[in-house]
Amino acid sequence: MPLAYEHILYQIDGPIATITLNRPDRMNAYVRPMILEVRDAFLTADCDDDVRVIILTAAGQRAFCAGADLSPGGDNFKSATPSDASQPNAERLYVDAVFNARKPSIAAINGAAIGIGATITLPLDFRICSDTARFAFAFTRRGVTPEVGSAWFLPQIVGTSKALQWCLTGRTFGSQEALGAGLVSEIVGADNLLSRARQLALEIAEWTSPVAVAVTRQMLWRFGALGSYTDMMAIDSQLFSELSAGPVSTPG
Repeated sequence: MPLAYEHILYQIDGPIATITLNRPDRMNAYVRPMILEVRDAFLTADCDDDVRVIILTAAGQRAFCAGADLSPGGDNFKSATPSDASQPNAERLYVDAVFNARKPSIAAINGAAIGIGATITLPLDFRICSDTARFAFAFTRRGVTPEVGSAWFLPQIVGTSKALQWCLTGRTFGSQEALGAGLVSEIVGADNLLSRARQLALEIAEWTSPVAVAVTRQMLWRFGALGSYTDMMAIDSQLFSELSAGPVSTPG
């Protein structure tokens, strides 16, 4: 039975969990309760042995997430007070849940992804977008700095030079530029976006070992930050030996 949330939808269909940002009347604009609900849904999916892949998308076709909700009472730009500065904020809790998940994740970006609407997709394993999608890391144009760990994730994904260009100018760019830089792996017609995301998810779910996938995604994310390939090989040889020593589930 689907879980009940205020700002998102959570649905299970076979081995795929789909999390949908569900504020279409506000172009799915970001509020902190929404990201905490997404985090809870990720944790729920990660603990469900029947779920193999998690998709994050949004309601409607105008926007995936048009940035922070700036309406009165949004509280999205309040800084942490000294009494709570040592505690993880909502965004850190979200990133931890996504990054540390055992399940791979796909962002299906169905429209504008601006500011935090773009950065919340970066901890996911890969992104596909509609042909109408557009992106902006517009923080410098608002007098603030990148958040949600994006100053680490974005250079990892597209390289330092492109990350600097996008973040320092804050300009808006389209799906083709995002594809060329590797921010997204694929552009799909808006009407086919979710079905394509499901197709990719099923390719993982039906043809791979869940244990091997869980370990591999952590290796690829974390080893890039190691000092050299020798550091990596000291670890990957041990992991390979351990996984190959016993039975690993394979598609029947």
